[in-house]
Amino acid sequence: MQNDAWLVSRSALLGDRKAFSQLVETYQSPIRRFFFNLTGGNEELSKDLAQDTFVKAWLNIGSFRATAKFSTWLFRIAYNTFYDYARAKKLARTSTPLPPARGIKGVGIDADSKGMSEVDFNMDFLQALKILKEDECTAMLLFYMEDQTIEKISKIMNCPTGTVKSHLSRGKEKIAKYFSR
Repeated sequence: MQNDAWLVSRSALLGDRKAFSQLVETYQSPIRRFFFNLTGGNEELSKDLAQDTFVKAWLNIGSFRATAKFSTWLFRIAYNTFYDYARAKKLARTSTPLPPARGIKGVGIDADSKGMSEVDFNMDFLQALKILKEDECTAMLLFYMEDQTIEKISKIMNCPTGTVKSHLSRGKEKIAKYFSR
């Protein structure tokens, strides 16, 4: 398998659709999962938004500058695609993703320590995520569910790293307070 830089170069310079198809295969699942989480589990909408993201990436591959990784650039397109859709449809986030049943790394919540079943924990966490602001939720999803670094999230969300850290801190604090009740 070729590396991203080689595939991007072939796609941008030569219009190589096979090279771009390899990039799609590599990033299709993470992008769909990101959308699935942002849309509260709407699989069809997630697929549509992912397709829009890859079409935009293909149409703009020539503008990619290797100042960031291709994955960061692609997630930025995905982030913009979702928020463009949300603004156009005035989409209200009504549901959020289910976390791992054993807790979330770095948040300090563990279903077993609270004497909760996995289903109860997932349902409670679903409710807890609803109290977060959109930016807090997005930062939490990218960091804890997509394993993106703070620096990459900063580029994806187009905000300073300190702001990302604040979103994560506030999000963790709100969720911890929710579970302490």
